[in-house]
Amino acid sequence: MASIKRIKKPRLHREGTNTLIVGFFVVLLLNVISYFVFREWSLWPFFCIAAISTVVYGILVNFFRCPIRIFTGDTLNTVVAAADGKVVVVEEVDENEYFHDRRLMVSIFMSVTNVHANWFPVDGEVVLVRHHKGNFHKAWLPKASIENERSTVVMKTPAGQEILLRQVAGAVARRIVTYARPDDECYIDEHLGFIKFGSRVDVYLPLGTEVLVSVGQTTTGNQTVIAKLHP
Repeated sequence: MASIKRIKKPRLHREGTNTLIVGFFVVLLLNVISYFVFREWSLWPFFCIAAISTVVYGILVNFFRCPIRIFTGDTLNTVVAAADGKVVVVEEVDENEYFHDRRLMVSIFMSVTNVHANWFPVDGEVVLVRHHKGNFHKAWLPKASIENERSTVVMKTPAGQEILLRQVAGAVARRIVTYARPDDECYIDEHLGFIKFGSRVDVYLPLGTEVLVSVGQTTTGNQTVIAKLHP
């Protein structure tokens, strides 16, 4: 059984490396051009362009930040938030891709200001990984879970309970990255994947699970306990 190596915490996520490098040179080139265009007339336009481009680049850097997080609680029967964001759905639904029965769904919406790394919500083993091409509806719409571009990961806990996590692209997001592979061991504290620029994560839990979050509550990935599984 393969094991996913624990990711050492960089200050910025590796998924943003190319984007940030290209963005830096674009900003630099834009500011150099604006300086030579406006220096004989007035430098105020140059200063405005420089300020705006710096703010935009700062937002981009903020998006790809990768904070150091270690879960210090008991992981037995514990389900943690897979992402930073806000809980937008807590309800019983039909899950028709893998379980084909009723499940409790907890959905977390990530805005562009949130950290977009995704963590494994439970300890266990990866059973299934499946990617689906689809549309790019707004991520908070109910139909996004079944119609949007998405990636499904099923995990089995040491107690034999299966948890399904679905990474869902949004209206802005255009790339879902999933690190999990079938037969990998998975652990809370490890990255499951990354979604670029606004999205949501759905977690499907067995009926009877004690859900500890409510709609509108904010979550911190790998820190907020969203549910307790019954033994």
